[in-house]
Amino acid sequence: MKPLSGLRVLDLSRILSGPFCTMILGDLGADVIKVEPLGGDDTRKWGPPFVNGESAYFLSVNRNKRSIAVNLKSDEGKELFRTLVGRSDVLVENFRPGTLARLGMDYPRLREINPRLILVSISGFGQTGPYRDRPGYDLIAQGMSGLMSITGEPGGAPSKIGFSMADVAAGLWAVIGILAALRARERTGEGDWLDLSLLEALVACQTYLAGNYFASGRDPQPLGTAHPNAVPYQMFEAQDGYVNVAVGNDGLWEAFCRCVDPGLLADARFQTNEGRVKFREVLIPRLAEIFRRDTVQHWVSRLLEHGVPAGPVYTFSQLYQDPHLRERGMVLEVLHETAGNVRMVGLPIHFGRQEIQRPAAAPLLGEHTIQILKECGYSDEAIDRLVKRRIVHAPQRAATSWDSRSERKEGAG
Repeated sequence: MKPLSGLRVLDLSRILSGPFCTMILGDLGADVIKVEPLGGDDTRKWGPPFVNGESAYFLSVNRNKRSIAVNLKSDEGKELFRTLVGRSDVLVENFRPGTLARLGMDYPRLREINPRLILVSISGFGQTGPYRDRPGYDLIAQGMSGLMSITGEPGGAPSKIGFSMADVAAGLWAVIGILAALRARERTGEGDWLDLSLLEALVACQTYLAGNYFASGRDPQPLGTAHPNAVPYQMFEAQDGYVNVAVGNDGLWEAFCRCVDPGLLADARFQTNEGRVKFREVLIPRLAEIFRRDTVQHWVSRLLEHGVPAGPVYTFSQLYQDPHLRERGMVLEVLHETAGNVRMVGLPIHFGRQEIQRPAAAPLLGEHTIQILKECGYSDEAIDRLVKRRIVHAPQRAATSWDSRSERKEGAG
């Protein structure tokens, strides 16, 4: 048994925040049914890069899911969806607030179908409040959350983080909320409606930065790679790249000095972290000059020998060759029907006794439509009629060869 075996999740979401959430649930063993419009999730067309016509973006966050393509604006499509709702535990969507209601699928009506259903709604700003109807995008959330104001070099323009942090954070918070709602359902027998926003997902991650602001009343400033409360805790340039150093207490400072410059121990200004924070403008240029004298490998090895936390600043090509990451199973390779062998990032949770779902590649559009309809009790004749009337979409090969491909996928993980 996998941790979430027996859990059925309907995934109405698209792009990143919702699909990232449901991918995690699928990795943990849930049966995730990705309900797509007849044209598919928008990211099926996002690229380049494409792998034999398949979007690398889409492949990266849709593994371990089954796809059914349905026209939810049609009466028959809505009826099919209601059937799926009655058989499911969780429904995840990330439409703009009000969209489900316009489709006749708001929470009160879904609850009439299935009182145990947990509805998860991810939006830019939440289901209530003055910004409720604004479109939600990661870039907008990064700016409004204050994150961009503290990212970048001192004196420079605000900068976004290099990946979609708001979408990813919202997806992670959604998983936490789902697990809590499932636990509550065990006691009450009833589901719930979880309301998450990209903006709040980032605000909730501010922790000590918000604490610093509340305590001082001063806006945090961008410090590049430096830390506002600990020094030296940042990146330094070496001869052939960059090194990160994390000196988190005075004991580590002593070890650090013995490694790079024992003379620093005699300077009273730097003996405590408070002093190092106060005089960082004096200390950091001195350290920068020292680090430029040798290579990344030299400094990382020496610092670690002295017990000082340190590491290289990797490019992606360096990262995904790292033997430690590979041994820990963080680089997966799965076989996709059209894209071939696809590499992707693994799940960072390592259970001692539980198994996680072995990865199955992201589905083709409507790949499992026929299988899912049959599970819902539809006859072959009824399925043919739905396909011909474009209520649902099913690839021709899915209609004729699903069973054999299913067996191969299960055998390969």
